[in-house]
Amino acid sequence: MRNYGTTRRVMVTGGSGFLGSHLCERLLDRGDDVLCVDNFYTGTKDNVAHLLNHPRFELMRHDVTFPLYVEVDEIYNLACPASPVHYQHDPVQTTKTSVHGAINMLGLAKRLKAKILQASTSEVYGDPQVHPQPESYWGHVNPIGIRSCYDEGKRCAETLFFDYHRQHRLRIKVARIFNTYGPRMHPNDGRVVSNFVVQALRGKPLTVYGEGAQTRSFCYVDDLVSGLIALMDSPDDFTGPVNLGNPGEFTILELAQKVIGLTGSTSPIEKKPLPSDDPLQRKPDLTLARQHLGWQPVTPLDDGLRPTIDYFRRRVAAQR
Repeated sequence: MRNYGTTRRVMVTGGSGFLGSHLCERLLDRGDDVLCVDNFYTGTKDNVAHLLNHPRFELMRHDVTFPLYVEVDEIYNLACPASPVHYQHDPVQTTKTSVHGAINMLGLAKRLKAKILQASTSEVYGDPQVHPQPESYWGHVNPIGIRSCYDEGKRCAETLFFDYHRQHRLRIKVARIFNTYGPRMHPNDGRVVSNFVVQALRGKPLTVYGEGAQTRSFCYVDDLVSGLIALMDSPDDFTGPVNLGNPGEFTILELAQKVIGLTGSTSPIEKKPLPSDDPLQRKPDLTLARQHLGWQPVTPLDDGLRPTIDYFRRRVAAQR
């Protein structure tokens, strides 16, 4: 009965989060039935409120650390807090979400013979000693640090995905997502783009750690969603892992200056000590994504920051 009719039924765990809500929207736009599953730990109904009356959209409150029994054709497993502020708040639960959540979603996919995509992360590379980072690099990760609940949880999830693929011939896809930004980011998630934009709009100092010389690459959410869908739709013999992100590299200080300029803020820049295990460099090697998916990002940083700033400007104004 799963294949009765022509409409593809897709489940997105973590679907009311920043990234998940944009993915749900895009899947609906192309004609899929979408089941959005979320426990609203970091996601919010506000992100999907405009979808609630859509005839092919369904919202379910559920925590993926518990089994779920539904009928779908594809699963995007995005469930897990992705910002340091949120995943360090309850590190044990973060690890459970990555590991138990993966086991439950893989078990569901196995029963349904469904294709499943894991939203992994560039954090699996830790503080990399190879730059830029190709998928063949095994990483340089502290297994007992304050970020380990997320880093090692995601690494273990990748292990589970590939073991299910080898042992049960499950159709899997693994995406390693690099820094992504855009509208619907949580204003208090501690990530650098949202931090800087909210600080600038409120006229507060922009907090830069160290000298701001550490680098990051920033991918606009629309580009990232296109990459996820391209990966899911790719031939079954391409499992990944594959890097998805933007190879444009900026220092944190450069980003702060861009945000000040685009917001028209007079906020100063305030420097603080570097936090523990903060990577000094992060940039994706996109060779595999270009070769196997025909995908690469198209949105320059300035063009992505403008709608992101507009979104936060409305949020900040509503709180006054």
